[in-house]
Order: sequence, then structure tokens, then C-alpha cells
Amino acid sequence: MSEAKGRQENSLMWIGWAVFFVLLIITFALGLLVSSIVTRRKEAIPLPLPRPIARWESDSRKWADAFPREYDRYRMMMESSTKTKYGGAFPRDYLEETPANVILFAGYAFAKDYLQARGHVYAIHDVTHTKRVNEKTPATCWTCKSTDVPRILAEMSPAEFYKQPFSAFKDQITHPIGCLDCHDPTTMRLTITRPALREALQRQGRDLENIPHQEMRTLVCAQCHVEYYFKGEGKYLTFPWDKGFRIEEIESYYDEAEFSDWTHAISQAPMVKLQHPDYEVYLTGIHAYRNIACADCHMPYRSEGGVKFTDHYIQSPLLNIANSCAVCHRWSEEEIRQRVESIQDKTKEVRQRVEETLCKAHFEVAAARQAGATDDELQNPRQLIRKAQLRWDFVAANNGMGFHSPGECLRILAAALDLASQARTELARILATHGVIKPIIYPDISTKTAAQQVEQSFVNGNPPNLLPK
Repeated sequence: MSEAKGRQENSLMWIGWAVFFVLLIITFALGLLVSSIVTRRKEAIPLPLPRPIARWESDSRKWADAFPREYDRYRMMMESSTKTKYGGAFPRDYLEETPANVILFAGYAFAKDYLQARGHVYAIHDVTHTKRVNEKTPATCWTCKSTDVPRILAEMSPAEFYKQPFSAFKDQITHPIGCLDCHDPTTMRLTITRPALREALQRQGRDLENIPHQEMRTLVCAQCHVEYYFKGEGKYLTFPWDKGFRIEEIESYYDEAEFSDWTHAISQAPMVKLQHPDYEVYLTGIHAYRNIACADCHMPYRSEGGVKFTDHYIQSPLLNIANSCAVCHRWSEEEIRQRVESIQDKTKEVRQRVEETLCKAHFEVAAARQAGATDDELQNPRQLIRKAQLRWDFVAANNGMGFHSPGECLRILAAALDLASQARTELARILATHGVIKPIIYPDISTKTAAQQVEQSFVNGNPPNLLPK
């Protein structure tokens, strides 16, 4: 009996020790958890700035002491070899990729040089090395390229800055797009630093002091990623939004102002070159409808330890699907990529049809002139070409190959194709009136080199004969 009692006591003793060690391990684990939580909370507490940032501090390196994570990610834009099917930071040659661009921009600087933009850190280098800049280029072209611009605009009026030559500021503008372009250095709040956007919003009656933060996460991008033009002799940077953001409303604005960027070297049509209407196209898409900002996809939140911050490595969401797209779309990365590229492929297909039709229309105007058609006869076809190419360029010049608003982009391209086809139908009638009933001779524009040779022949006044023999 005593032996059984002893075994029972030994068993209870081992159970007691086991419980003790289990509780000890649990206590230790809870201590680690509490320590980790306290540490993460401390990491998440915003630290005071190590030193004040000057009001017009254009060197983003000076902001790095206070925001090392953001600056480290910002510097990753130095990588310029990234590619997606239709985007990325690689400076692909749009003229090489789509020789039709040379013909569509015949007589304009974009027929000489048209590269895909690299990351923001290359803004100064790329604008000073493009063939599109020459001695006639106004200082207005600096506006979106540097954090030095807000300082200069504070020292002189925007009107005074815009009318200066581009070359006048080459020594003063040295820092690429960076922190000061979007942030107030005292409060770090997002802020609009470019007059053109402020002025456009004010003309629409917006209260600039009460814009929601989420909208500001798009508007700081809309300072530059928009359609704009240089107004008047002073080359005043202006957004053509007074009638609205849709292509028809922008077209009406330009028509009322009787504005053209250049006269087409082949068709002599008065043309408008659209810039990069990313914001205007975005406004018609599902993401804008759902109040998703540009930064949500191109600068998604990122976590390091207990710190959550905005990723300043601005890039295509397809290069960061897990953080950009998969936050909302619970599919595999490969399925997301396929869905996006499927939309882009469809846009590309229709865009190519418009390009082919427009190029033929430009050449048919030239052929009609060679056949003896007058400017009065060609006025309507030229206007149809202007309207068609304006719509094509609204889609072609905006980034994303139609993804920001697929339905709207296809609608606009369909309208462009219809207008260009109307122009060709009328040109066929005009050519027949002047005795040309056989197809004209379209020059070879299958490569960038071939297309530029054709373009230059029209610019120099010795075009090839387009009439059938």
C-alpha cells in the first residue's frame, strides 16, 4: 500500500514539474510577444525630424535622414531595365516599335525621337538628351522635370518662367523629380506645387484647401500625368479642362481656341499632339469610381517591422503584383497578369488598325494634292483626320495600353477608326474627281529608318510620287 502511495506521489511531483516548465515556457513566450509588440509600436511612432527641411529643399538626399525607407525605395528607380509587355522603365523606342508613329507625327519633333519614359530619377537627363529639345524650346518644358522648379516659380511668376528659353535654366535645374514635388517640407502633407493644376482646378470651382487626402494621392500625380498645352506667345502651361475631361470636351476646347501644335508635313492637316492624359483616362475607369488612387497601385503601402509606409519605388503594378493588385484581386499573380495583358492586347489590336488607317489617310491627302485637289476640297478630310488622330493619341499617349479605362479607350479608338475611314471615303471621291481611280502608291514605312526617310522627303519638299502610273 505504501509502495503504491509512493508511486502516486512521484507521479504528482512529475506532473507538477511539467506544469511548472510549461507555464515557464508560456511566460517566456508571452514576454517575447509583449516585447515585440512594444518594439513594433515604438517603431511605428513618427520620430521628430532630425533637422528641419528647408522650404525649397530640392535635393531629395536631404530628406533621407528623416525618411530613410522612402528614400531607399525612391533610389530603386535607378533600375531602368525593367519591362512588362507594354510598359516598365526600359526606354523602348516607340518609333522603332511602331514606325507608323513617324508618319503620324510627320513634321513634328516626335517623328525624330520618341522613347518610353524611365523612372523619375532620370527626368533631368532624359529631357536634356532628347532630340525634341532645340533652341526654340521654352522653359515650360522644365515644369514637370525637377524639384528645382517650385523654388524658381516662387522667385518669379509662372508667366515669367514659361516665356524664358529652355536653355536659360540648364545650370539652375539639376535635381530630378523628388520629395518637394509632392510634399510640404514642414508638415509633410501632400501638396500641389505646380500652378497649372491649381489654376485648372480653381477654374472648375474646386476648394483647394479641402481636398481629401485620398484624392490628393492622385492629384499630386495629375500635376504632370495629364494633357496640357502651351497657351499663347508666352507658352503658358495650361490644362484644357474648362469644358471637361473627356476627349470630346478637350477637342471642343481646342477647336474653340483654334489651337494646333503643328501642320502635318504630309497631309497639311492642323494637328494637336496630346501629351500623356493618364489622369483624364483614369477618371473614366473603375478604379477612380471605387476611389482607388494612383498611389494605391503605383506606390502601394509597404511594411518593415512595425512601420507601414508608402513605397516610393514608383513602377508598373505588374512588377509588384502581390502588393499592388492582389490586395484587392484574390487571384494568382499569373492570372492577374494574364487578365491585364488580355485587356492591353485588345487595345493594341484596335490601336494598330487606327494607325494603319490614319497613315493611309495622310498619304491620300498628299496624293489628292498631287492630282490637283485644292485646299478647299481637302478641308473636310483634313478636319476628319485631325479629329481621328486626336482620339487615337488620347489612347496611345496615355500609359497602360488602355488598362486604366478599357471600355473608354476602346470607345475612343472605335470613334477614331470611324472618323479616319470617313476621311478616306471622301478622299477616294476627291481622287476620282481628279481622274485617279486606281489605288495610290503607299511608300514603304515598315521600319523606323524607312518611315523617317519618307517623312523627311515631305518635310524637305521633295515627296515621292504617290499617283498610280
